[in-house]
Amino acid sequence: MDLGITGKVALVCGGSRGIGFATAEEFAREGAQLVICGRDAAALASAVDRLAPHAANVLSIQADLSTTDGIATAVAQTMGRHGRVDILITNTGGPPTGPVMGFDWAAWERASELLLRSVVELTRAFVPGMRERKWGRVVGITSFVLKRPAPSFVLSNAVRAAVTGYLRTLADDVAADGVTVNTVLPGFTETDRLVGLAEAIVKRTDTTRDAVYDVWKAESPTRRLGTPDEVAAMIVFLASALSSLGQTAKVLVVGSALAGYVSDVQTKLLATGNFAQVDTFAAGTGTPTLAQLQNYNSVLVFS
Repeated sequence: MDLGITGKVALVCGGSRGIGFATAEEFAREGAQLVICGRDAAALASAVDRLAPHAANVLSIQADLSTTDGIATAVAQTMGRHGRVDILITNTGGPPTGPVMGFDWAAWERASELLLRSVVELTRAFVPGMRERKWGRVVGITSFVLKRPAPSFVLSNAVRAAVTGYLRTLADDVAADGVTVNTVLPGFTETDRLVGLAEAIVKRTDTTRDAVYDVWKAESPTRRLGTPDEVAAMIVFLASALSSLGQTAKVLVVGSALAGYVSDVQTKLLATGNFAQVDTFAAGTGTPTLAQLQNYNSVLVFS
Protein backbone atom coordinates (compact mmCIF):
# COMPACT_ATOMS: atom_id res chain seq x y z
CA MET A 1 0.00 0.00 0.00
CA ASP A 2 1.23 3.47 -0.88
CA LEU A 3 0.86 5.78 2.11
CA GLY A 4 1.61 8.82 -0.01
CA ILE A 5 4.57 10.05 2.03
CA THR A 6 7.49 9.26 -0.27
CA GLY A 7 9.76 12.30 -0.23
CA LYS A 8 7.96 13.95 2.67
CA VAL A 9 10.25 15.35 5.35
CA ALA A 10 9.51 13.61 8.64
CA LEU A 11 11.02 14.79 11.93
CA VAL A 12 10.80 12.15 14.65
CA CYS A 13 11.67 13.42 18.10
CA GLY A 14 13.16 10.82 20.40
CA GLY A 15 13.91 8.79 17.29
CA SER A 16 16.95 6.91 18.51
CA ARG A 17 15.18 4.23 20.57
CA GLY A 18 11.87 2.69 21.58
CA ILE A 19 8.65 3.86 19.94
CA GLY A 20 10.49 6.78 18.33
CA PHE A 21 12.99 4.53 16.57
CA ALA A 22 10.29 2.09 15.45
CA THR A 23 8.38 5.04 13.99
CA ALA A 24 11.47 6.36 12.23
CA GLU A 25 12.08 2.92 10.75
CA GLU A 26 8.53 2.79 9.37
CA PHE A 27 8.95 6.23 7.79
CA ALA A 28 12.23 5.11 6.25
CA ARG A 29 10.55 2.08 4.69
CA GLU A 30 7.90 4.38 3.22
CA GLY A 31 10.50 6.57 1.52
CA ALA A 32 10.28 9.65 3.72
CA GLN A 33 13.23 12.02 4.08
CA LEU A 34 14.04 11.27 7.68
CA VAL A 35 15.26 13.45 10.54
CA ILE A 36 15.69 12.01 14.03
CA CYS A 37 16.75 13.78 17.17
CA GLY A 38 17.68 12.72 20.67
CA ARG A 39 19.99 13.52 23.56
CA ASP A 40 22.38 10.54 23.37
CA ALA A 41 24.99 10.78 20.60
CA ALA A 42 25.85 7.07 20.78
CA ALA A 43 22.19 6.04 20.57
CA LEU A 44 21.69 8.33 17.57
CA ALA A 45 24.70 6.88 15.78
CA SER A 46 23.43 3.36 16.41
CA ALA A 47 19.97 4.32 15.13
CA VAL A 48 21.41 5.74 11.90
CA ASP A 49 23.32 2.49 11.34
CA ARG A 50 20.17 0.41 11.87
CA LEU A 51 18.16 2.66 9.56
CA ALA A 52 20.76 2.46 6.77
CA PRO A 53 19.16 -0.56 5.00
CA HIS A 54 15.95 1.47 4.56
CA ALA A 55 17.12 5.07 4.25
CA ALA A 56 20.23 6.90 3.16
CA ASN A 57 21.24 10.34 4.37
CA VAL A 58 19.26 10.25 7.61
CA LEU A 59 19.83 13.52 9.46
CA SER A 60 20.49 12.86 13.14
CA ILE A 61 20.46 15.78 15.56
CA GLN A 62 21.78 15.64 19.09
CA ALA A 63 19.54 17.99 21.05
CA ASP A 64 17.81 18.20 24.42
CA LEU A 65 14.29 19.28 23.49
CA SER A 66 13.49 20.34 27.04
CA THR A 67 15.79 23.34 26.56
CA THR A 68 15.67 26.50 24.46
CA ASP A 69 19.06 25.74 22.90
CA GLY A 70 18.10 22.17 22.08
CA ILE A 71 14.90 23.20 20.33
CA ALA A 72 16.74 25.91 18.40
CA THR A 73 19.36 23.35 17.31
CA ALA A 74 16.72 20.90 16.07
CA VAL A 75 14.89 23.60 14.11
CA ALA A 76 18.03 25.14 12.61
CA GLN A 77 19.59 21.85 11.48
CA THR A 78 16.35 20.50 10.04
CA MET A 79 15.62 23.68 8.12
CA GLY A 80 19.25 23.90 7.01
CA ARG A 81 19.07 20.45 5.41
CA HIS A 82 15.49 20.35 4.11
CA GLY A 83 13.97 23.81 4.39
CA ARG A 84 10.70 22.40 5.71
CA VAL A 85 9.01 19.73 7.80
CA ASP A 86 5.95 17.95 6.43
CA ILE A 87 5.47 15.46 9.26
CA LEU A 88 6.23 16.22 12.90
CA ILE A 89 6.22 13.45 15.49
CA THR A 90 6.54 14.90 18.99
CA ASN A 91 7.97 12.48 21.51
CA THR A 92 10.18 12.78 24.58
CA GLY A 93 11.04 10.71 27.59
CA GLY A 94 8.73 10.77 30.57
CA PRO A 95 9.18 12.48 33.94
CA PRO A 96 10.01 10.55 37.12
CA THR A 97 7.34 8.67 39.04
CA GLY A 98 6.63 9.07 42.73
CA PRO A 99 4.07 10.02 45.41
CA VAL A 100 1.43 12.58 44.47
CA MET A 101 2.74 15.10 47.00
CA GLY A 102 6.37 14.11 46.56
CA PHE A 103 7.47 16.67 43.97
CA ASP A 104 8.45 20.28 44.56
CA TRP A 105 7.68 23.03 42.05
CA ALA A 106 11.09 22.67 40.42
CA ALA A 107 10.16 19.09 39.49
CA TRP A 108 6.88 20.29 38.02
CA GLU A 109 8.73 22.88 35.94
CA ARG A 110 11.17 20.24 34.67
CA ALA A 111 8.25 17.98 33.71
CA SER A 112 6.59 20.85 31.84
CA GLU A 113 9.81 21.66 29.99
CA LEU A 114 10.26 18.00 29.07
CA LEU A 115 6.74 17.21 27.90
CA LEU A 116 5.08 20.49 26.89
CA ARG A 117 7.80 22.85 25.75
CA SER A 118 9.02 20.91 22.72
CA VAL A 119 5.48 20.34 21.46
CA VAL A 120 4.59 24.02 21.63
CA GLU A 121 7.87 25.32 20.22
CA LEU A 122 8.25 22.77 17.43
CA THR A 123 4.70 23.24 16.21
CA ARG A 124 5.24 27.01 16.30
CA ALA A 125 8.33 26.50 14.15
CA PHE A 126 6.97 24.06 11.57
CA VAL A 127 3.17 24.22 11.39
CA PRO A 128 3.02 27.67 9.70
CA GLY A 129 4.91 26.21 6.73
CA MET A 130 2.56 23.23 6.62
CA ARG A 131 -0.40 25.62 6.46
CA GLU A 132 1.17 27.57 3.62
CA ARG A 133 1.76 24.37 1.63
CA LYS A 134 -1.76 23.11 2.49
CA TRP A 135 -0.47 19.77 3.77
CA GLY A 136 0.99 18.64 7.04
CA ARG A 137 0.79 16.06 9.78
CA VAL A 138 1.45 16.39 13.50
CA VAL A 139 1.25 13.33 15.72
CA GLY A 140 1.88 13.66 19.44
CA ILE A 141 2.96 10.54 21.31
CA THR A 142 1.54 10.87 24.80
CA SER A 143 0.29 8.12 27.15
CA PHE A 144 -2.73 6.11 28.22
CA VAL A 145 -2.60 8.00 31.53
CA LEU A 146 -4.61 10.76 29.83
CA LYS A 147 -7.66 8.54 30.02
CA ARG A 148 -6.78 6.59 33.13
CA PRO A 149 -4.41 8.45 35.47
CA ALA A 150 -1.98 5.96 36.93
CA PRO A 151 -0.73 5.85 40.53
CA SER A 152 2.75 7.36 40.96
CA PHE A 153 2.53 9.00 37.50
CA VAL A 154 1.28 12.35 38.79
CA LEU A 155 3.68 14.49 36.73
CA SER A 156 2.87 12.60 33.55
CA ASN A 157 -0.86 12.49 34.34
CA ALA A 158 -1.07 16.25 34.69
CA VAL A 159 1.39 17.62 32.14
CA ARG A 160 0.42 15.25 29.34
CA ALA A 161 -3.14 16.51 29.76
CA ALA A 162 -1.82 20.00 29.00
CA VAL A 163 -0.04 18.68 25.90
CA THR A 164 -3.23 17.07 24.67
CA GLY A 165 -5.27 20.19 25.34
CA TYR A 166 -2.82 22.23 23.29
CA LEU A 167 -2.78 19.78 20.39
CA ARG A 168 -6.57 19.50 20.38
CA THR A 169 -6.87 23.28 20.16
CA LEU A 170 -4.25 23.39 17.42
CA ALA A 171 -6.12 20.72 15.45
CA ASP A 172 -9.22 22.90 15.21
CA ASP A 173 -7.17 25.90 14.15
CA VAL A 174 -5.30 24.25 11.27
CA ALA A 175 -7.74 21.68 9.91
CA ALA A 176 -9.03 23.90 7.08
CA ASP A 177 -5.46 24.24 5.76
CA GLY A 178 -4.93 20.53 5.17
CA VAL A 179 -3.00 19.96 8.38
CA THR A 180 -4.08 17.18 10.73
CA VAL A 181 -3.11 16.94 14.39
CA ASN A 182 -3.58 13.68 16.28
CA THR A 183 -2.35 12.06 19.45
CA VAL A 184 -1.50 8.43 20.12
CA LEU A 185 -1.78 7.12 23.67
CA PRO A 186 0.41 4.02 24.05
CA GLY A 187 -0.23 1.65 26.89
CA PHE A 188 2.53 -0.31 28.61
CA THR A 189 5.02 -0.92 25.78
CA GLU A 190 8.29 -2.84 25.78
CA THR A 191 10.81 0.02 25.83
CA ASP A 192 13.81 1.13 27.87
CA ARG A 193 11.52 3.66 29.53
CA LEU A 194 9.31 0.82 30.81
CA VAL A 195 12.33 -1.01 32.22
CA GLY A 196 13.29 2.15 34.11
CA LEU A 197 9.77 2.58 35.48
CA ALA A 198 9.71 -1.01 36.69
CA GLU A 199 13.09 -0.63 38.39
CA ALA A 200 11.94 2.55 40.13
CA ILE A 201 8.88 0.71 41.50
CA VAL A 202 11.04 -2.19 42.67
CA LYS A 203 13.26 0.24 44.61
CA ARG A 204 10.27 1.83 46.36
CA THR A 205 8.39 -1.36 47.15
CA ASP A 206 8.96 -4.93 48.25
CA THR A 207 8.42 -6.56 44.85
CA THR A 208 10.24 -7.84 41.77
CA ARG A 209 10.40 -6.57 38.20
CA ASP A 210 8.59 -9.66 36.93
CA ALA A 211 5.79 -9.01 39.42
CA VAL A 212 5.48 -5.43 38.21
CA TYR A 213 5.30 -6.61 34.60
CA ASP A 214 2.63 -9.16 35.54
CA VAL A 215 0.47 -6.39 36.99
CA TRP A 216 0.85 -4.29 33.85
CA LYS A 217 0.05 -7.25 31.59
CA ALA A 218 -3.05 -8.05 33.62
CA GLU A 219 -4.41 -4.55 33.00
CA SER A 220 -4.67 -5.20 29.26
CA PRO A 221 -7.21 -7.56 27.69
CA THR A 222 -4.36 -8.87 25.52
CA ARG A 223 -2.55 -9.94 28.70
CA ARG A 224 0.76 -8.79 27.27
CA LEU A 225 2.83 -5.66 26.80
CA GLY A 226 2.68 -3.78 23.53
CA THR A 227 5.63 -3.53 21.17
CA PRO A 228 7.12 -0.36 19.65
CA ASP A 229 6.41 -1.66 16.14
CA GLU A 230 2.70 -1.95 16.89
CA VAL A 231 2.49 1.64 18.10
CA ALA A 232 4.64 2.87 15.20
CA ALA A 233 2.29 1.37 12.60
CA MET A 234 -0.55 3.50 13.96
CA ILE A 235 1.58 6.65 14.14
CA VAL A 236 2.77 6.34 10.55
CA PHE A 237 -0.75 5.76 9.29
CA LEU A 238 -1.96 8.90 11.06
CA ALA A 239 0.91 10.78 9.43
CA SER A 240 0.12 9.46 5.96
CA ALA A 241 -1.80 10.92 3.05
CA LEU A 242 -4.49 8.29 3.70
CA SER A 243 -5.38 9.82 7.05
CA SER A 244 -7.45 12.98 6.79
CA LEU A 245 -10.33 14.50 8.72
CA GLY A 246 -13.74 15.37 7.31
CA GLN A 247 -17.26 16.14 8.44
CA THR A 248 -18.43 12.75 7.21
CA ALA A 249 -15.33 10.89 8.27
CA LYS A 250 -15.31 7.19 8.89
CA VAL A 251 -13.63 6.76 12.27
CA LEU A 252 -11.86 3.75 13.73
CA VAL A 253 -11.57 3.71 17.52
CA VAL A 254 -8.77 1.40 18.66
CA GLY A 255 -8.39 0.31 22.27
CA SER A 256 -7.00 -2.31 24.59
CA ALA A 257 -6.87 -1.54 28.30
CA LEU A 258 -9.75 0.91 27.90
CA ALA A 259 -12.20 -1.33 26.04
CA GLY A 260 -15.24 0.02 27.92
CA TYR A 261 -14.18 3.57 27.27
CA VAL A 262 -13.75 2.82 23.57
CA SER A 263 -17.34 1.59 23.30
CA ASP A 264 -18.55 4.74 25.00
CA VAL A 265 -16.59 6.88 22.53
CA GLN A 266 -18.17 5.01 19.63
CA THR A 267 -21.68 5.64 20.97
CA LYS A 268 -21.06 9.35 21.55
CA LEU A 269 -19.51 9.91 18.12
CA LEU A 270 -22.43 8.29 16.36
CA ALA A 271 -24.87 10.35 18.43
CA THR A 272 -23.41 13.60 17.08
CA GLY A 273 -24.64 12.81 13.58
CA ASN A 274 -21.37 14.14 12.13
CA PHE A 275 -19.82 10.80 11.22
CA ALA A 276 -20.89 8.39 8.52
CA GLN A 277 -19.40 5.41 10.28
CA VAL A 278 -17.69 4.68 13.59
CA ASP A 279 -16.21 1.22 14.12
CA THR A 280 -14.15 -0.24 16.93
CA PHE A 281 -11.22 -2.59 16.64
CA ALA A 282 -11.70 -5.29 19.26
CA ALA A 283 -9.20 -5.46 22.09
CA GLY A 284 -7.04 -8.54 22.07
CA THR A 285 -7.07 -9.04 18.30
CA GLY A 286 -3.75 -7.39 17.60
CA THR A 287 -2.93 -4.23 15.68
CA PRO A 288 -5.09 -3.16 12.71
CA THR A 289 -3.32 -3.74 9.41
CA LEU A 290 -2.65 -0.89 6.97
CA ALA A 291 -5.22 -2.47 4.64
CA GLN A 292 -7.85 -2.15 7.36
CA LEU A 293 -6.80 1.36 8.28
CA GLN A 294 -7.11 2.71 4.74
CA ASN A 295 -10.89 2.41 4.97
CA TYR A 296 -11.01 5.20 7.55
CA ASN A 297 -10.46 8.93 7.41
CA SER A 298 -9.53 9.23 11.07
CA VAL A 299 -8.34 6.96 13.83
CA LEU A 300 -8.69 7.51 17.56
CA VAL A 301 -6.26 5.44 19.60
CA PHE A 302 -6.70 4.49 23.24
CA SER A 303 -4.32 1.84 24.59
